[in-house]
Amino acid sequence: MKSFLKSISVLFILTMISSCMPMTSSLGVTTATDFSDAPSNDKIDDGDSNEDGQSAITYTIVDTGQDQCFDDAQEIACPSGGDTYFGQDAQYSGNTPSYRDNGDGTVTDLNTGLMWIQDAGEKVSYYDGIQSAEGFEFAGYDDWRVPTIKELYSLIDFSGIDDAESGTDPFIDDSVFAFEYGDTDQGDRLIDSQWITSTIYESAVMNGEECFFGVNFADGRIKCYPTGGPNLKGYFLRLVRGDAYGENEFMDNEDGTISDLATGLMWQSADSGDGMDWPDALGYCEDLSLAGYDDWRLPNAKELQSIVDYTRSPDTTASAAISPLFETTSITNEMGQEDFAYYWTSTTHEGARGGDSAVYISFGRGMGSMRDHYMDVHGAGSQRSDPKTGDIDDFPYTMGPQGDVRRLENYVRCVRGGVSAEIITGGVVDDEKSNMQHNSGMVSEQPGETNQPNALPHPDLSSAAAALGISLDTLRDALGGMSQGPPDLKAAAAVLGISEQDLVKALGVPKQTN
Repeated sequence: MKSFLKSISVLFILTMISSCMPMTSSLGVTTATDFSDAPSNDKIDDGDSNEDGQSAITYTIVDTGQDQCFDDAQEIACPSGGDTYFGQDAQYSGNTPSYRDNGDGTVTDLNTGLMWIQDAGEKVSYYDGIQSAEGFEFAGYDDWRVPTIKELYSLIDFSGIDDAESGTDPFIDDSVFAFEYGDTDQGDRLIDSQWITSTIYESAVMNGEECFFGVNFADGRIKCYPTGGPNLKGYFLRLVRGDAYGENEFMDNEDGTISDLATGLMWQSADSGDGMDWPDALGYCEDLSLAGYDDWRLPNAKELQSIVDYTRSPDTTASAAISPLFETTSITNEMGQEDFAYYWTSTTHEGARGGDSAVYISFGRGMGSMRDHYMDVHGAGSQRSDPKTGDIDDFPYTMGPQGDVRRLENYVRCVRGGVSAEIITGGVVDDEKSNMQHNSGMVSEQPGETNQPNALPHPDLSSAAAALGISLDTLRDALGGMSQGPPDLKAAAAVLGISEQDLVKALGVPKQTN
């Protein structure tokens, strides 16, 4: 359980429009995410854009849910600028997880727009699970599908704790979604809660085995799991429906940066060129000045995973699992092969030992040691974790049943944009790990209601736009363009060229008062 740093103290109109716009939460203040730095799309030939020439955000990255800061061992008060460990995940607030229980066994993610089946179901073999989605009907819909790895990973919640003994804090909001740990009475490990996706690895793992990239919501990792085999106990499956999610739209800005117009993030086109430990990785990005910007930061786990290209791998494309627009330093791996590195994220991977490890994404082979032989055990695009600091000689070089190779000095690619302008510092460390730490972000079963005290009804933006005779994007832009605090209805009305009274009437919400 996590410290209750984000207790809700301000509930305002932006809370009401969470189903239609990206949200951020920072110490109880809910604001619109500022994507004002997303570049114009005049250098690209495709992709949707709004009336202002800005590319529409089509790939909303949901925040990791991590609201605690850590050093290389334990929870700490969030550092200030210039301090060691400054710039980590919990200090930057993104799109707060927000869900609606539809009351029919489904849940809608109000950030991504995806609808999910709540129930965990029984474990199935991989291809039985794939086939079960064909023609499946539930809650009046018949267009259910197996999620991709990027769709499923949108649900991961890094307020979880990787503890193979207790199994009390999964890496998914279990107040929203049904979740099960492995059944130890049936021979499972407690952490055997791997979930199926449709994303097959372009290469192979272990002894040439076909595998799929799945999420383990018990231990908070992406690994490539075998699609077959006599000893498999099966996997869980949660079907999804909705528009495609997770498709990038990269643009080379020709100044050392690459913009993803789908997410609104800007990326360093080159990497660090050398490995470093986690505190140095945080500092590297905080100190970076590039292309006229000095607000670079180390990406969180979901942000970095968003740029993985699962159609690429060292074995099949002789490249890292990333668009060739990016410059990626090659390394020599433990087998003596040309390969590509692990890359740090700002997200701590909390476990039974505390916060001594941080999440990384492997853009090269997910190396391990099996039967005294090094090999790719989890695939290019896997997400695991490494100790944040220390001498590699002081650690076992591998860990876990597949012998995950530890490196400690991982590479870095910095990011900017997509988060609240407010950087969180300070805070109270909760040594008792109170049950009050976890905030589910669930809203009520009915779209017009909320379970937050004193909250107001959710407006129907589509109907409001129609009533005003404007496009939905135009209304969203007017309401969401103000990056500091809740939208100002008076200012939004001025942008739209209408009276505040007409805007309030169309939205069906009470008029703001000072």
